[in-house]
Amino acid sequence: MNDVSELFHWVNWVVLFGYLALTTWVGHLMRGKQASINDFFKGGKSLPWQAVCGSIIATEISGVTFIGVPGMVMAANGDFTYMLWGIGSVIGRVIVGLYFVRTFYEGNIYSPYDYMGQRINPRLKTLATVFFSLGSILGQSVRVLVAALPLKVVTGLPFELCIVIIGLFAVGWTLMGGMRTVIWTDVMQFFLFTVGGLLSLYWMISHLDGGFAEYWETASNAGKTQIWDARFGFAPEFEFTFWVALLAVPFQNLTAFGVDQLNAQRMFCCKSPEDAKKAIIWSSVGQLLTLLMLLVGAGLFVFYATHPAEGVVGEALQFNENGVPADGDKVFPVWIISELPIGLSGLILAAVFAAAISSLDSILAALSQTTLSLFHNPDSQEQADQAHQDRLVRKSRILVVIWGIVLTLFTMAMYVAKERMGVPILPLAFGMTAYTMGPLLGMFLVSLRGEGSLKGLVIGSVLSFIFVAFIRMDLWVLLENVGLSLDWLASLPTYEMNDAGQIKPTVGYFWAWPLTTAITFFLGTRVGRH
Repeated sequence: MNDVSELFHWVNWVVLFGYLALTTWVGHLMRGKQASINDFFKGGKSLPWQAVCGSIIATEISGVTFIGVPGMVMAANGDFTYMLWGIGSVIGRVIVGLYFVRTFYEGNIYSPYDYMGQRINPRLKTLATVFFSLGSILGQSVRVLVAALPLKVVTGLPFELCIVIIGLFAVGWTLMGGMRTVIWTDVMQFFLFTVGGLLSLYWMISHLDGGFAEYWETASNAGKTQIWDARFGFAPEFEFTFWVALLAVPFQNLTAFGVDQLNAQRMFCCKSPEDAKKAIIWSSVGQLLTLLMLLVGAGLFVFYATHPAEGVVGEALQFNENGVPADGDKVFPVWIISELPIGLSGLILAAVFAAAISSLDSILAALSQTTLSLFHNPDSQEQADQAHQDRLVRKSRILVVIWGIVLTLFTMAMYVAKERMGVPILPLAFGMTAYTMGPLLGMFLVSLRGEGSLKGLVIGSVLSFIFVAFIRMDLWVLLENVGLSLDWLASLPTYEMNDAGQIKPTVGYFWAWPLTTAITFFLGTRVGRH
């Protein structure tokens, strides 16, 4: 046996695809009627808030969380400080539930961008849709990429086939019943994530001679359980601190849950604004899943500290003398396949596939809706005859397929750029939130105010984009790959050259969320008004 994928028993394949088949069957049963785009994109406004809440959590707990969070704890100096961001996340959700949700039930709108177009200028809907689409294509594709890479390692499947499997199930579930199927299959993923994390943590602790006491003592002595960091600063190293969680992260979550159609679309599926408010506020419970995966990460550290990886597992993970793996994202999937019993490991790895599928089917529904809305006015759709509704549903399904193909091919292209051309595509894709979230929130806040100008919002968005470009490195690194020298950046106050001769930012990207929101809002309310 010379490859970790050889540990993936055929029984695991049966369990993995059996689970995906079961989820597909449940999605088929729960699809309901699909007689109109109200049914397709809003689930007929008939879904219980508990299901919507579970769907929001499942979408949030992507492969990045299920795989990346444990890997982050395993990394050098990794600890629980990421959990501090839960403070800002809860604050953001509560504000969305109390103040944003009611706007989603004013009139016949399908997205926050419809609302913006009605309140300020129809062209603002187009601008917001472009920002949302750009950030979503990059952000969600990279989440699928992050999940598919370790799946390739542990299953032995070619990367392209992993992506195709994820893409086919995501398109199939979305086509089957629109948002109803997406939400109910997400509920199943939510339970699988929870069970998978709990079983994994229990298994790790039960294989320690000292049980939980040894687990906690070993992890604490290594600094893995540190959660509180009250330092204040603007530099990137202050990313997971209390002040960032309190002052910056709420702006990200106001956008992610109140303006980004990926999550906002779910609240349109509730029976009433009161139910939608419950769904978004109670989704804060999802922070417990994040904590669970942090505990799993600490468990992995303790497990391999007491059971050193050997053979093909050691070769796959490549721990250094400090117990840090070469690639943290591989650790949890490799542990699953090498330590859990056959069958159970297949079920837990099904959760990894499910996490990627959940990310992709959610964005397919959101992108198809916003694309359709650019060409069809929601105000007239409810009153349309059934023949017209049938045509709109058919167009919606076609858009799901088109976006599914686009996102699948784009994910493959990112893999090629990352692996064969050396382009640092992951930081660029993850960093798109810094470029788009602030302007989107600024646009929405101006729309809530009811007075503003498209010209000011466009100028604010452009200036925000330029500002973010000069506090991050991703765009400049792309230019460096084609031969451009970056030394001149060191003369700017937002960059410095370290001892190794590398250009590094001096301002954390997370401060872009509140600052670009303020820039867009201020110019949107002050420039171009008559």
